[in-house]
Amino acid sequence: MRLHVLDHGHRLPARMFFGLTGLVSRVPMSDVPKTLLYRPDFFGAVFLDLSAEAMRGPSFWTAGEREYMAQRTAERLRCPYCAVTHTELVKIAGDPSPLRPELVAALAFLEDLTPPAGVPADAAVDALNVSLIWQVVNRLANAFGFALLPGQLESGTRSLHRFGYRFPRFLTGPGSGSPAELRRAVLEAPARTTPALRQAAAAGDAWGSYAATVRTASYRLTDEDIDHLRQEHTEDEIFEVTVAAAVGAALDHHENGLEVLRG
Repeated sequence: MRLHVLDHGHRLPARMFFGLTGLVSRVPMSDVPKTLLYRPDFFGAVFLDLSAEAMRGPSFWTAGEREYMAQRTAERLRCPYCAVTHTELVKIAGDPSPLRPELVAALAFLEDLTPPAGVPADAAVDALNVSLIWQVVNRLANAFGFALLPGQLESGTRSLHRFGYRFPRFLTGPGSGSPAELRRAVLEAPARTTPALRQAAAAGDAWGSYAATVRTASYRLTDEDIDHLRQEHTEDEIFEVTVAAAVGAALDHHENGLEVLRG
């Protein structure tokens, strides 16, 4: 983790949860929950609600097909952490091979926004929601240097599948998962940085080339890039701007996909 606060800055309920699950599983908490449960009022509560619905809510797509979409998204955005994680989750949730024609069309749609022939409209929206989730997480994983420790892959993926991507409400507080609510929480609501800065980051126009790199090539970010930002900004500011850039890129893709479906 490239930000100290994502390892050690959590509220007491989250720290207690990490400690208890670590005692039971004998595996330390992985980087995705650490990030989503850090300041959930800013990002994690809404995002976790949206994730649970997209990945395990009622859908035209099976759980395995949705994990396969996530795996392909990770490969496209060059996120090795997420690619390995979702390869494992495909095995757990049910490998969809051989792919049915609707899934093939949906994958092409998510990659280049080709109109998905033969895919029901609600199924295409469900696929966009899956992509939205992992376009955000892939960028954060690359930017914050997520890494798998021994045992985390097996323990973490099985827990995600077993609990349907849901975390106890005492950790997250209230959340209403929708793309519109995600936009409001991350880009418009009060936070440590101004909404104007976060909206600029969402468009790729903040802190020199940093926000643009998060949006378009997060895999290129290094420890040195984050260390350079620390010279002028707090870790909370870096966290918010990075999340805003990742969410902005994902929401743009989501909205462009909806426009294709409307057209």
